Amino acid sequence: MRFTTSEGSRLKIDVENLVIAGWAARDQAAVEAHIKELEELGVPRPSSVPLFYRVSADQLTTAPRLQVLGMESSGEVEAVLLSDPEGKLWVGVGSDHTDRKVEAYSVAVSKQMCPKPLSAEFWSFEEVADHWDQLELRSHIVVEGQRQLYQEGTLAGLLDPRDLVRRYTRSDRLPPGTALFCGTLTAQGGVRPAERFEMELKDPRRGRSLRHAYAVEILPVIA
Repeated sequence: MRFTTSEGSRLKIDVENLVIAGWAARDQAAVEAHIKELEELGVPRPSSVPLFYRVSADQLTTAPRLQVLGMESSGEVEAVLLSDPEGKLWVGVGSDHTDRKVEAYSVAVSKQMCPKPLSAEFWSFEEVADHWDQLELRSHIVVEGQRQLYQEGTLAGLLDPRDLVRRYTRSDRLPPGTALFCGTLTAQGGVRPAERFEMELKDPRRGRSLRHAYAVEILPVIA
């Protein structure tokens, strides 16, 4: 995949591994809130937290449109770590778009059902590491033409990505060619589908944002 960096240079990475960190809130009360949020949709409680779901790397996309089967899917804004061939870490913003109907059967299977949208621009992790908790995640959805705030909060509410890397790899190094989605925030008003999903990772210290948006095209479910 090809990306641009904060310096305006081009970044080419063959992404071989895609990992979704689930139940990754730092505050255990927030974890429980998200678990209950999904339990209302029939999603069983996780066996442990956090969990790391492997997804096919070819599900990553920077396209402005997704095609999904049926009307049961929705997005989740997340910071994304990406390791280049030299092992250097980069930060982007992505959406763990998930089929909620399938999620009630298996979270792991549901993660594989939908593409994972990703920003086309990344920052060097070194540029934000010392103020990571100040970074802000935000998403909006468009439903019946109305734009609504869907998720909002700082990364202080989620586990530090270095902690996630250690828990996943049992080392301090994310393998080259790996993309790691670092957890999401509770949806305001509950998890629900939308015709458009807009996401942002904001760095208030440097006065900049990473953004991406995508439209959702519903494909018919044919019996």
